[in-house]
Amino acid sequence: MCGIVGIASISPLTERGWLAKGRDTMIHRGPDDEGEYWTPDGRVGLAQRRLSIIDLSPAGHQPMHDASGALSIVFNGEIYNFSDLRDELIAQGHGFQSYSDTEVILEAYQEWGTQCLKRFNGMFAFALYDVRQKTLFLARDRAGEKPLFYHQADGVIRFASELKALLADPALPRRVSSEALDCFLAAGYVAGERCILHGFNKLPPAHALLFDLKTGVSNRWCYWRLPELDRSEGPWDEVALLEELEVLLEDAVRRQMVADVPVGVLLSGGVDSSLITGMAVRVSSQVRTFSIGFPGHGTLDETKHARLIARHFGTEHTELVAQPSTADLILSLVRQFDEPMADSSMIPTWLVSHLVGQHCTVALGGDGGDELFAGYSEYSRLLRMRKHLMRIPGFLRHGVSVAAEHWLPVGLKGRNYLQRLDMDLTDSLPLLARLFDRTTRRQLMRGYPGYCLVAEDICFKPIPDERDLVQRATRMDFGEYLAEDILVKVDRASMLNSLEIRAPLLDYRLIEFAFGRVPSPLKATVTDSKILLKRLASRVLPPKFDKKRKQGFSVPLAQWLKCGPFRDLVWDTLSTPDCLFDRKTVQSLLKGQGRGFSNGERLFALVQFELWRRAYQVTI
Repeated sequence: MCGIVGIASISPLTERGWLAKGRDTMIHRGPDDEGEYWTPDGRVGLAQRRLSIIDLSPAGHQPMHDASGALSIVFNGEIYNFSDLRDELIAQGHGFQSYSDTEVILEAYQEWGTQCLKRFNGMFAFALYDVRQKTLFLARDRAGEKPLFYHQADGVIRFASELKALLADPALPRRVSSEALDCFLAAGYVAGERCILHGFNKLPPAHALLFDLKTGVSNRWCYWRLPELDRSEGPWDEVALLEELEVLLEDAVRRQMVADVPVGVLLSGGVDSSLITGMAVRVSSQVRTFSIGFPGHGTLDETKHARLIARHFGTEHTELVAQPSTADLILSLVRQFDEPMADSSMIPTWLVSHLVGQHCTVALGGDGGDELFAGYSEYSRLLRMRKHLMRIPGFLRHGVSVAAEHWLPVGLKGRNYLQRLDMDLTDSLPLLARLFDRTTRRQLMRGYPGYCLVAEDICFKPIPDERDLVQRATRMDFGEYLAEDILVKVDRASMLNSLEIRAPLLDYRLIEFAFGRVPSPLKATVTDSKILLKRLASRVLPPKFDKKRKQGFSVPLAQWLKCGPFRDLVWDTLSTPDCLFDRKTVQSLLKGQGRGFSNGERLFALVQFELWRRAYQVTI
């Protein structure tokens, strides 16, 4: 696992000092080693910070070059099938100087060109310079586990694992993208290729980009897509699907436990992490598990459920007790995340990463299960809405929805539900803004007359063309919420602690199985969710395990906002004269929270943006 940064240009570059500075802003991603390389013609510079996972020897140093010197690479991530590919390439006549997966990428490109991407099973972002073709090849993994930002202008492309590394170059502007800001206020994250800063982009998951140094032109393409659901076989064989799922999951865990450093498992006590633990003990005689608890906060404290699984499988288990968030931690996370994010579960994600990072360098997590196998209660709720509410005349539903948005206070229980009544679930989704609707965003930004409300238009574009509601919703969440919220949160929080978190459920074979082979009735119904995965849990987990319990990885925001350092931070940040957001609207949100409304995540989002804007000295 590493942090990478680099630049390529149609003409020689004289300003080079920023590259090493940008590399070292990411020392947390790679405290074990550092490297920098410039081509003799001064047109390409590559740099990397290394967290040693596979082949701890100096042979794994990056930037890495092939034997001919024609290819150079910086790589962040893991290729889980690198050993198989290495054997195949050796049979084709390729030689190797190391046992690292980085060198496998170089030789795979040598053999198959850009088509090598289809052969990789892993999480990755890399940049490969081909001196013969005078091209820079950028690529990102299928699910989007590893990040890659870039900026292209005037015949120059810069790239990095984290935005802060690019901002080490003083030549680049720091101005907010108005479109990205509206998306953030609506969804809580900046989706797709957009970046919160104008002129910057993110390479989307499952995409590659080829920059031609001869012309300064880049070509970007998607190299992998979710498969269509196979409906040709008629009635499904549930037993066969269950057996296939078990084999795939066990093999994914086996592959992802390969490392030359200690490996642990993040055990929340839910279905996903418990299944990962169950598979881990099948392939390793010694498994370490870690969990985090919130004593005194009822259902938020899952330690007893994690304890049940740890005892059943005989793991070496460690628990962390979380304390209320401090202002210093929030400020640290704001700077680490590069773009503002409204997901307050970044706090426990950082806390558990901090704990595990003191014992292991690699940990396995359960991310992806909810999107692949319909684990969110939202899917059952959508099915119930389609069944019952579509009987209500459209004009009546529309009237109630508009009235709720304009007349009910933000955060009032039931307001979001009423707003959703206007949605046609036959071919769309209720993409109601998770944070702020159009009316509230307009009020928040009333001090900026030119502010554009574009989030709904942008967010509706990627809705899958799929008649099946569960398929449509899970595919949407896989491409948007998982990639832009969950995986970003996990990457930034874990890497701040120099910890690599792997997600066996995001092995591309499991992804293709879930979306190509598993029918919706084995995912979610009006009364149940994550059905196939729960049936696997019945096979693998102890009888006392509660498969119906669903608890997100969250913090007690409502309690923290009543008093203490977190409340003080929120009030102080949003009450300053230079706060971007409309004072009257902010005060209404704060008062509503005091009256028991659910505005915690909304206030967290506004604070995140304001602290981020100040930390990075960004203009509007």
